[in-house]
Amino acid sequence: MKKRIVTLLAVCAVIFTGGAIAGAVDSLRMGQDLQDNAKEPAKKKQAVVQGGIERSYKIQPPAIPHKIDKDRIDLKANTCMNCHSEKTYKQKNAPKAGESHYTDRDGKVTETVASRRYFCNQCHAPQVVAEPLVENTFQGAK
Repeated sequence: MKKRIVTLLAVCAVIFTGGAIAGAVDSLRMGQDLQDNAKEPAKKKQAVVQGGIERSYKIQPPAIPHKIDKDRIDLKANTCMNCHSEKTYKQKNAPKAGESHYTDRDGKVTETVASRRYFCNQCHAPQVVAEPLVENTFQGAK
């Protein structure tokens, strides 16, 4: 009997405090109803930075200084390698993919990009034209 009463009280507490929690969350959604799907953010324009982007720390993967919205990276194609491969980087005046990108997890050097380095945008991030969401005072080591 005591278990039923405790369970009933717990359910009532959840029901009555649920409205207060929903009210707090509502203000974070800027008046949008909680039952509605979140609004899709406006698409940001990709930045193009001539000469590349300075790294913030020594082993940081280089940021992508050009548009990639029309590039394709999936199991069948990696258009990044049209410019950044061993065979084409000089003709395209682009940086060559690092030697580590051609080494598999067993340490064997491969002819093509190793599977663990195939999806470039896992590490290399494109840049967008946008105001920072929060103030940032980070200074990288020189």
